[in-house]
Amino acid sequence: MALRFYNTLTRKLEEFRPLEAGRVTLYTCGPTVYDRAHIGNFRTFLSEDILRRYLNWKGYDVVQVKNLTDVDDRTIHAAVEQGVSLRELTEPFIEAFFEDNDRLGIERAEHYPRATDYVPQMVELVEKLVERGLAYTSDGSVYFEISKFPDYGALAQIDGSRGGLIVTESGVVT
Repeated sequence: MALRFYNTLTRKLEEFRPLEAGRVTLYTCGPTVYDRAHIGNFRTFLSEDILRRYLNWKGYDVVQVKNLTDVDDRTIHAAVEQGVSLRELTEPFIEAFFEDNDRLGIERAEHYPRATDYVPQMVELVEKLVERGLAYTSDGSVYFEISKFPDYGALAQIDGSRGGLIVTESGVVT
């Protein structure tokens, strides 16, 4: 029996076909390390671990990337409040994450990039989006211009050309 996944875009079960024969790459959004990871985080990591082990068992070379979100509003506020650097704040939580990960028997990913190591690239990408009219600034924040991306909302079956969702007190209007 072939491995099949539910494709959210097509709303169908589809046979898995790797982009490169014999090799599978997995990306997992890792923890935001402002506190210890919780059981909800580890449910995701455990599910990915089962998939990874199955793919290995089927003979695929699996390469997994699991990011560490070591900068966001929570980490910044906590670091400022405690008078420490982001790295000083997040390092103990990263260590705790790996300890808990190992305690649960979850195989380690090949790569654990930290968000702080890629801030210049993120800024550059956002600047390019603004330059191309695909994002805009308002009140010091940058927003993606969803009306410029016709397929926006396709996974949720939302018409992105109309600006996505409008949420009101009485419900959601598309």
